[in-house]
Amino acid sequence: MKAIVCTKYGPPDVLQLREVEKPAPKDNEALIRIYATTVTAGDCEIRKFKMPIWLWLLARIGFGFRGPRIKILGQELAGEIEVVGKNVKSFRKGDQVFAAAGFGLGAYAEYKCLPEDGVLATKPSNMTYEEAAAVPVGGLEALHFIKKANLQIGQKILINGAGGSIGTFAVQLAKYFGAEVTGVDSMEKLDMLRSIGADQVIDYTKEDFPKGVRLMTLFLTS
Repeated sequence: MKAIVCTKYGPPDVLQLREVEKPAPKDNEALIRIYATTVTAGDCEIRKFKMPIWLWLLARIGFGFRGPRIKILGQELAGEIEVVGKNVKSFRKGDQVFAAAGFGLGAYAEYKCLPEDGVLATKPSNMTYEEAAAVPVGGLEALHFIKKANLQIGQKILINGAGGSIGTFAVQLAKYFGAEVTGVDSMEKLDMLRSIGADQVIDYTKEDFPKGVRLMTLFLTS
């Protein structure tokens, strides 16, 4: 199969299209034919490896010294199940799915094996593969923090970093749960934030928004 392989740490041209071995699913796994994936900020951080000094050694041990230990990057995907292992009960051949690959990465390829009990779900029929592929990481992170906030109908929440991959989901989820949302980000993202439901928006480059804030605050950096 074809895959985008990260040959070493560096700029985007360290990524190369290569032929690699097609994976075979274990008994508890599904083999997914990938139709769409994403390029997340996390993927770019791993690829270029520009880490703070205090984190450098620990990150090198974790990710690899000369280059990424996992050569095929990519955290999110959407596609169609081609084969299921003999113990898989929830999915079958032909199912359209979307998933997060987790720390195993590997979404920059034509195929990926994922366990049945992993972050894998049936794709809604009204979403394209491209739309579904962009949901798992940002969507799950946002849902986690929104639930931590224990939002109630009518409460007010300020979301800092509202225009990022996590923040845009957080805005929409907060509105779904009935909150009044104030989104904070740079000026070029404010119209977008209004379009997805933010009741008020703040340009952090022009307003010292932490002063006097009495709203429940959710800080997101992605």
